[in-house]
Amino acid sequence: MTDIPLSQDRVEPRRPSSLFELDEHTRRRNAAEKRFRSYGVAALVIAVAALALLLFTIIRDGSGAFRQTYLSIPVTLDAQLLDPQGNRDPAEMARVLTLSYGRVLDAALDRAVGDLNLQIEGLSEGDVDGLISREASAQLRARVLNDPELVGQTVDVNVLVNGRIDGYFKGRVSMVSAERDSNVSPQQLLLADALVEEGLLVTRFNREFITNPDASDQRPEAAGVGVAILGSLYMMLVVLFLSVPIGVAASIYLEEFAPKNRLTDIIEVNIANLAAVPSIVFGILGLAVFINFAGLPQSAPIVGGLVLTLMTLPTIIIATRAALKAVPPSIRDAALGVGASKMQSVFHHVLPLAMPGILTGTIIGLAQALGETAPLLLIGMVAFVREFPSSPPDGLFDPASALPVQVYNWTQRSDPAFVERASGAIIILLIFLLCMNLLAIYLRRKFERRW
Repeated sequence: MTDIPLSQDRVEPRRPSSLFELDEHTRRRNAAEKRFRSYGVAALVIAVAALALLLFTIIRDGSGAFRQTYLSIPVTLDAQLLDPQGNRDPAEMARVLTLSYGRVLDAALDRAVGDLNLQIEGLSEGDVDGLISREASAQLRARVLNDPELVGQTVDVNVLVNGRIDGYFKGRVSMVSAERDSNVSPQQLLLADALVEEGLLVTRFNREFITNPDASDQRPEAAGVGVAILGSLYMMLVVLFLSVPIGVAASIYLEEFAPKNRLTDIIEVNIANLAAVPSIVFGILGLAVFINFAGLPQSAPIVGGLVLTLMTLPTIIIATRAALKAVPPSIRDAALGVGASKMQSVFHHVLPLAMPGILTGTIIGLAQALGETAPLLLIGMVAFVREFPSSPPDGLFDPASALPVQVYNWTQRSDPAFVERASGAIIILLIFLLCMNLLAIYLRRKFERRW
């Protein structure tokens, strides 16, 4: 017997593997990892590019809303037209319609154009008078009623020009388009250029876009988001004072005190389901319960706030419970071990540590509610509102609008100037959302604690 193998074939010894030498399997794995990283970088670049394109489009289309063209001319306030009784009584002068103030403005513009001796072929008196916005007479009337002693004097006024002339200086209207537009003529555009050279027409920052209410379809140059901003603020106050205490209290009970049984499981499942329900369903619920059953007024911030509260509660509850779960159990055990009660361990130890996550989730929920449109449309907040709501609490029941609804309303109008206004309102809404998210980051870092 021998241990020599019968086969005469020699077996090559296996080379020992080394960590410094890459085999085929390691190369394939490294290549797959590089491909995955490249996919991630490509996805990030596409997302950033899409976001940059979106922001560029909105800023390009909406920046014009923050600039407006004004006409500056001296106006003689004819006492025979504006105060026939001569008593300077605002109650009597209020009977004078805006049509009379429009005649005063037209006469002042005719004199200013006549003094310039402009030679524009085909320019008619209607072209000159049509240069001024229909809102200008109402603004002049409000100024005179506020100070009746101006009647009989010659005052310098800055009035709005119509939307087509304003669009001409923003690149929205051209000579070619003016030939096909019944609301403006090439002669008006030539007149506007001449007035710019004389310093009577100037385009400057439009502060009134932020402070003015909405305007009619014929006055896009006078439309503003003042009522919408105030209505959104009132709704957010309602959401803040209702959803935050209820949501945080419900989360603390479910996470720290509620027994784990079938009932609490059903509640948790329903909360998760409510967070996924489309927002328009909450609008239908608000229409049925708060308006048809409770009798609350339509287009009121209180109704919008209640609807948005129902929609925001699941988000706040889920975020708060996640923040409470993130606190290590050792914190609770240590507090109970030194003699603290269950409530003391929760409110003195767990809740302060979870506060950054709670505040972040709450602010994100409020920001989501601020941008909702569908539920507000169903409760009537799409109505045309010119009057500012009064201060709370009475103002919560006054008619108002909201920023996202105002954007939707303007995009439904035919005049291109309203599309510019809608993009400008989107910029304001994005600024509010950005400020709320920055506040969430600041509060998270301020209250963050280590354990």
